[in-house]
Amino acid sequence: MAALRKESPNAGLIVIDLQNDFCPGGALAVTGGDEIVPLVNRLIGSFEHVVLTQDWHPAGHSSFASTHDGQAPFSAVQMSYGSQTLWPDHCIQGTTGAEFHPELAGTKAELVIRKGFRRAIDSYSAFYENDRKTPTGLAGYLRERGLTKLALVGLATDFCVAYSALDGARLGFETTVLLDACRAIDLNGSMATARRQMQLAGVNLGEAARLVA
Repeated sequence: MAALRKESPNAGLIVIDLQNDFCPGGALAVTGGDEIVPLVNRLIGSFEHVVLTQDWHPAGHSSFASTHDGQAPFSAVQMSYGSQTLWPDHCIQGTTGAEFHPELAGTKAELVIRKGFRRAIDSYSAFYENDRKTPTGLAGYLRERGLTKLALVGLATDFCVAYSALDGARLGFETTVLLDACRAIDLNGSMATARRQMQLAGVNLGEAARLVA
């Protein structure tokens, strides 16, 4: 884990979707989502390079249950790109719910990647839309900046964090998820599945507390 500390110029911290709607009181609240903010802020202070991702949906997005007659939140439908979980309306562009948590020390971020802004397709990963082929441009940015090691934190562990970690590893980045600086939704066993997939893909599962002690 020492290679991910601030003194490594080729390491970057990716903070995933630490937004109001994913925190308690939000439209798609992750239990304890706000609890990680102080630890994430300490990590931000420890890394030279920081990137934030931001869910940024237009109203009426195709991943919203409200867009599909007779469908309830957390059910699934088939899209052109495969199975899609339907969510409560959340992180709608320009709303308070889409804003970063007010206590997040995000001013240091060098880049904000907005995702999910295409109405017909959802986007969990910081690297690709859910069709698994439409890139966000993050990989190219990281490579141009010479970053090869990534630490991921944020919300939610079993969806956007895990998808981002799997893509990061697949793209050749040395990728670590700092589990104590994440929180999970755990929908129908999704956390156990995500953990297993990350381990099989070579994603390191670590603890942020060891970096900022």
